[in-house]
Amino acid sequence: MNADARYSVGELADLGGVTRRTVRYYVQEGLLPPPLGVGRGRHYDSGHLTCLLRVKAMQEEGLPLTEIRRKLSSKSAASQAPGIEAVSRSAWTRLALAPGVELHVSSEVRLPSPGKLGDLAEWCRRYFRKEEESEE
Repeated sequence: MNADARYSVGELADLGGVTRRTVRYYVQEGLLPPPLGVGRGRHYDSGHLTCLLRVKAMQEEGLPLTEIRRKLSSKSAASQAPGIEAVSRSAWTRLALAPGVELHVSSEVRLPSPGKLGDLAEWCRRYFRKEEESEE
C-alpha cells in the first residue's frame, strides 16, 4: 500500500472488495472517515483502505455493524482528525400501530412477538377510534 496513494470511491471499493454503495454507506454510518478534499477533488487514501479492510474483516468474523462501530470508536481519540467529533448513533425500529400512532423501540430492547405486536396495534386502532367517536 502506497502511503501517498489517492483513490476514487470506485478504486477504493475495488481494492476493498465491496461496492461503491457500501463505501458510501460506511462513511455515512461512521465506519469509515469521510473522503478528503472537496467537490470533484474528493478522494480516499491508504488510511481509508486500511480502515475499510478492517471493517470487512470484522464483518467476515460475524460481528454486527454496531459492534464494529463500538470497536472502531474505542480507539484513541488522538487518531481522529482535529475538529471532528464522534457522533453517537443508536438504532430504532419504528412500528405504525394505528393511523397517526407510532411506537419507536430501541435496538437494545427485544421486540415482542408478531402476535403481541398485532394485539397492541389492534388495541390502538380501537382506542383511537373510540376517542374520535367520543369527540363527535
